[in-house]
Amino acid sequence: MKIGVLDIQGSVEEHFAALEKVSGVTPVLVKKIEDLDGVRGLIIPGGESTTIGKLLRRFGLREEIIRRATTGKKEDRLAIWGTCAGAILIAKKIVGRENADTMTLMDITIERNAYGRQTDSFETEVKFDGKSLPAVFIRAPKIISAGNGVSVLAKYNDEIVAAREGKLLVTTFHPELTNSTKAHEYFAGIC
Repeated sequence: MKIGVLDIQGSVEEHFAALEKVSGVTPVLVKKIEDLDGVRGLIIPGGESTTIGKLLRRFGLREEIIRRATTGKKEDRLAIWGTCAGAILIAKKIVGRENADTMTLMDITIERNAYGRQTDSFETEVKFDGKSLPAVFIRAPKIISAGNGVSVLAKYNDEIVAAREGKLLVTTFHPELTNSTKAHEYFAGIC
């Protein structure tokens, strides 16, 4: 199964390397619409959400990703996993930036840079779908609320840090910056 990593900005290489370790997955880099052909899932990596959003439009990918994630039979739709900045880009609402240029796919409200500055970054363990998972938080957002169809997969200090809605997955942390592939295996399972 082919899983793509959006290759326009952010922690691309780390996600690609993690996917290479997942049995049955062939990772591909996605820079243009043609790169999405045959891809069952797409990871939108951490980086800078405003920059990634602008580049999605410039490369003509934004509308095509939305189309593939929302049309056709549910089981045939493109699965999307947003990590950190990627989570911001697929959220329906961003606190304080109501007119932000997101893809408005997942029924969550998110707050950018909610854990502080770069120097406030930290690593911890979270229970992800009931399993212990190392999590790296770098200028991480917080999921303030989740809609009725959204399942909470992980919390840190009683705040939502991972959630799923159908074939959409978000983590506000960076599992790709650890040696664990548990989150990547989970995503492959929903593709």
